[in-house]
Amino acid sequence: MLPFVPVAVEIDNLVVRYGEKTAVDGLALTVAAGTVTAVLGPNGAGKTTTVETCEGFRRPDSGSVRVLGLDPLADHDELMPRIGVMLQEGGAWSGVRAVEMLRYVATLHAHPLDVPALVERLDLGSCGRTPYRRLSGGQKQRLSFALAIVGRPELAFLDEPTTGLDPHGRREIWQLIRDLRDDGVTVVLTTHAMDEAEQLSDQVHVVSAGKVIASGTPDSLTEHHTKSLEDVFLELTAPKRETR
Repeated sequence: MLPFVPVAVEIDNLVVRYGEKTAVDGLALTVAAGTVTAVLGPNGAGKTTTVETCEGFRRPDSGSVRVLGLDPLADHDELMPRIGVMLQEGGAWSGVRAVEMLRYVATLHAHPLDVPALVERLDLGSCGRTPYRRLSGGQKQRLSFALAIVGRPELAFLDEPTTGLDPHGRREIWQLIRDLRDDGVTVVLTTHAMDEAEQLSDQVHVVSAGKVIASGTPDSLTEHHTKSLEDVFLELTAPKRETR
């Protein structure tokens, strides 16, 4: 008998439309608890819409979504304290100081991470008194990551967490993601960085045109490293050419 593996996210036949446009078209996937799962796909594939539906920010047209056993819409107030969310577009008020915002979010949780230690690790000390709107792109990115994890979530949704970071900042985020997994946190990672997915993920789902078109471990998808994950991704998502 196979061992029971608890599921943190379960999506079945999800459909989300924007007017006449179908952004997510019958998508199904599961995320095992305590793992890092990467969701890859070209722009417009439906990745962000799927994640926003899991977070309770989008209403599905049909299908079902369960996150930590809860309905993200019906159980939104119960779910939100248990998850961390890193949005593509900021996530902080424009006039608030960086560390002030982080301290405030920490007070909303029963057992937050140590804020000074997180500030030091993410190199936010030098911009601690700077308003959010004046932060550089990399500083905003690091702050958004800190805001997503400071509450010790059971599940963290990280949308393009290393975009715009220098190599040192990128590697520090990678190590923090590994630390989250070691602490039993489930991580759902959307990224365009193939090396990031290959280095960090236990499971990868490739999404195209609103559907999952391939799933597996990085090792299985790359045929035990005989191909790169980028090669596999490009093969799977290449536009189909019409035959004459």
